[in-house]
Amino acid sequence: MPGFREFLARFRPAGSPGPAVGGAVPADRSAELAAELRPPLALLDDTAAEAAALRETAARDAATRRRTAARRAERIVRTAREQAPEVRRATAARLGEEASAAAARADAEAARAVARMRERALGRTHDLAERLAARTVRELTAAPDAGPDGPHRGTPWAPDGSPG
Repeated sequence: MPGFREFLARFRPAGSPGPAVGGAVPADRSAELAAELRPPLALLDDTAAEAAALRETAARDAATRRRTAARRAERIVRTAREQAPEVRRATAARLGEEASAAAARADAEAARAVARMRERALGRTHDLAERLAARTVRELTAAPDAGPDGPHRGTPWAPDGSPG
């Protein structure tokens, strides 16, 4: 059912304002607009058909590219799987060499530390031997009636081997 506005549109003047003209017919604006828009819309129909063709071509190209990429990915994965054992072996060898080098460095450092410790011990041994000899001489030459000067001066055994 047409609305009130459409009803009133039927009585609009067909021409410019002025005295009534015989045989005037109410203007059909929708038909006029349709006739006016028909040529540009026809041009758009061509453009829409061209766009649809472009979409189809793009979809075919995309499908082709996807298939090509999938085949290429399969080749890459296959090659990687074939090369994986060799890469693992090479990596293990490299890591083994690095570990051997690290062990050799650690051994060399330990040998240097032992050498430094031996040098310090030898440097101290002479002084300790002199002090021990001097103390032993002092203890042996001390008067027999003097008591021991330390906790280890007396012997727990008698000269005959019995407990003292």
